[in-house]
Amino acid sequence: MPTKSKAQLTTGPIGRTLLLFSLPVLGSNILQSLNASVNSVWVGHFLGEAALTATSNANIILFFLLGVVFGISMANTIMIGQAVGARDLAEARRVVGTSTTFFVLLSVLAAALGYAFTPDILAAMDTPADARPLAISYLRIIFLALPFMYFYNFVMMTLRGAGDSRTPFYFMLLSVGLDVVLNPLLIFGIGPFPKLGIAGSALSTLIAQLTSLAAMLALLYRRRHFLALRRHQRAYLWPDLGILRALVAKGLPMGLQMVVISSSAIVMMSLVNRHGSQTTAAYGVASQLWTYVQMPALAVGASVSSMVAQNVGAGLWDRVARITRAGLLFNLLMTGALVGLIYLFNRHSLGLFLPADGIAIGIAQQINAIVLWSFILFGFTIVLFGTVRATGAVMAPLVILFVSMWLVRLPFASMLSRSIGADAIWWSFPVGSVVSVTLAVAYYRFGNWRASHILPVEPVPGTEPEYAAQAPDTSMGTPCEDALATAGAGDAMAVPAAQLPRRASDQVAD
Repeated sequence: MPTKSKAQLTTGPIGRTLLLFSLPVLGSNILQSLNASVNSVWVGHFLGEAALTATSNANIILFFLLGVVFGISMANTIMIGQAVGARDLAEARRVVGTSTTFFVLLSVLAAALGYAFTPDILAAMDTPADARPLAISYLRIIFLALPFMYFYNFVMMTLRGAGDSRTPFYFMLLSVGLDVVLNPLLIFGIGPFPKLGIAGSALSTLIAQLTSLAAMLALLYRRRHFLALRRHQRAYLWPDLGILRALVAKGLPMGLQMVVISSSAIVMMSLVNRHGSQTTAAYGVASQLWTYVQMPALAVGASVSSMVAQNVGAGLWDRVARITRAGLLFNLLMTGALVGLIYLFNRHSLGLFLPADGIAIGIAQQINAIVLWSFILFGFTIVLFGTVRATGAVMAPLVILFVSMWLVRLPFASMLSRSIGADAIWWSFPVGSVVSVTLAVAYYRFGNWRASHILPVEPVPGTEPEYAAQAPDTSMGTPCEDALATAGAGDAMAVPAAQLPRRASDQVAD
């Protein structure tokens, strides 16, 4: 147990705590994107276009598989956050135990089915014939790595729900570093390593994920993290049906948000393709920059969810509104700064990807001029979604995204492109963002999200509440099990969980 007092998610200055929590999440997102880019460079430059096509097809499948469990991981994060905020360690451990069993079974099943049907999946995607054998080799190793990827993601999201965002960042740094180093060694057979070609790229990902996961679990058990289940706590691994239902019922709508976004992006690309290869190239490069522009809002939104969940669990509703305001401000500053930099160096930033004297770079400049500012509005939407989903209100964000993207953005781009050309596609982004932020603000102000709940309302019979100290901080110095278990009643922050608010639905809306 750290001896010095550190900022907690339920105490201390909100702005500073949210910023310190958000930065490691942002760093993890950047590392993942850079890792994918570096791997693509190795494969594309040294193994050829067929190999790059193979990895591109495989990565689409991987993105879908990870997207399927994104919502369930987020539901797990929120449930742990609320339980930790309520100082209810027994409930937090029940969530961890149920989620662990669910993720292990789901990942093993997905890996087995995916490995067996890899050729059929790629055939259904019309993967080019010259790339298909390479894609099969690559994707089958990815399926072998899938259980470790799923569980690695689960552990990181669990730690964030418990208030620790730095530990996942450090081990993401380890994973990415190993992947980047092992890629060329296993692709080309440098030194004692075998020459595996494209399979080496997939194997490096498997080794990196497995090593980082094992190291992270070893650290958590060595530090006796209060959510690291020990032998005498194996009963928590038996699934709690109430928690399991909440994982699926709340997780699926959050996962479907990714489906709505990715599917609308596919349709949008088909609209762009109608305007020729130069326009498609320009849009593709602009989209690369947009990925990084959106990262601060995504990091802040995820951090707001973790922080709000703990405060909802603790019944600190006055802090919820202040956390939301801080999140909106950070989005404005961080996303606004990136947008401003790209506007200032628009042509130079695009020149990293496109020839300076080509037609596409001019088109890309125009796209950025119309679209970029709207990501500030979309960031506001993400932050507001982060707040409301932390209580268990997950359907409204899904509906708002569907309306703004499928009922506003795509019809606007499709119908008006006949009269004003490709500009209709670019203007559809600001229009959709205005609609989404308007609906999100309306739901935040007038919706009933404060009455939602994500944890089972009734406690499990026969389970005695445990004493819990303060929620863990944002560093690797997380509270250990012994310190939490022995927190005395004289400690101002050590209160029996039964005497504290247990559910968001028990609170009076402010």
